[in-house]
Amino acid sequence: MTTPAAVPSLDADEERVTRAQRLLIHLGAALVARPFDTGTHDKLRAFLHEDAEPVLASLAVLSRRPEAELRHRIAELAGHTLRPAGGTA
Repeated sequence: MTTPAAVPSLDADEERVTRAQRLLIHLGAALVARPFDTGTHDKLRAFLHEDAEPVLASLAVLSRRPEAELRHRIAELAGHTLRPAGGTA
């Protein structure tokens, strides 16, 4: 019997950006469905006031990573190997 490989965890910047992306997608969908819902507007305002700055800082950190490092990290998180840049099928 084989044991499953350990699932890599997100680093702090990856987690912050991922959580923000999920929240913003959720809020965007909520605004489309209920454009005048004050609760949704309050949540969006709270995010912009309290969380947007650190999320943008984390996004800047992630965007400065070299492509090779990003590809390796994606492969590590996804559990498979990506083709090299410019590779063909």
